[in-house]
Amino acid sequence: MSCASSIGVVARTARARRLVRLGRLSVWRQILGWAGAWWFAFTLALGQAIVPLLGLVVWMRVLPSASVIGPYYLAVMAVALLTGSFENHTFAQSIYSGDVADELLRPQPVAIGPLGENLAIRVWMVLLGLPLVIGVAVSTRVTYDWRGVLLAVPALMIAALLRFLFTWTFAMAAFWTERVHAAVGFVTLLITLLGGSAAPLSLMPPLLRDVANLLPFRAMLGLPAEIAAGTVAGGNILTGYAAAVGWTAVFGVAATAAWRAGVRRYTSVGG
Repeated sequence: MSCASSIGVVARTARARRLVRLGRLSVWRQILGWAGAWWFAFTLALGQAIVPLLGLVVWMRVLPSASVIGPYYLAVMAVALLTGSFENHTFAQSIYSGDVADELLRPQPVAIGPLGENLAIRVWMVLLGLPLVIGVAVSTRVTYDWRGVLLAVPALMIAALLRFLFTWTFAMAAFWTERVHAAVGFVTLLITLLGGSAAPLSLMPPLLRDVANLLPFRAMLGLPAEIAAGTVAGGNILTGYAAAVGWTAVFGVAATAAWRAGVRRYTSVGG
């Protein structure tokens, strides 16, 4: 290896370590910041858990003999708490207030701030929602195959990243309009209806199920829960993973493009 190549590797390694350190500090700072608003984090956690909880109650009455309903909806509840994203409130508000200008001046990628706050909110939601998850698990006597849970972990990580990129992309519409909350509210409704929260995709009509499988919403919510509960297996898992990775790449590109276009517009009008 040449001297120049060695220097390049060292520089990239140092940069990666710096980004990891900045990300860790951002998450910790946001966790402490949200400690004073734990009650609001609790309402966010309740909002994420209520639809799966209602789905659990309804479908256990409709299909009392279906043993997978309990494990599936408990997993959906856990996935919802671990992947919830609210950049339409946090990041969009920083655009409206002008605080995003401070982020532009910092010597770090702007995504570190929104991602750090996203992870911090998720930590609080999990901590505050954990008693509810445990209570549901005890009352329904849910059990899981540990192999399915392990297989679902990568799907959960992809779902968390995908939902962040998805919500952040729509939140950046705040550079152009003040109707971000309405837009994100609509796509959040689609996640609920087509992601597997309102009803398991396996119980949907074939045409609607096929459409839902093509869209990104299942990868954000239903897929990790299906794998953990054991309602999907074999080639369908691989197909689901492929779709999840593909949609993550799509929204990674979309978020990058939206950010660049938004910053150009923001600075051109004196932001």
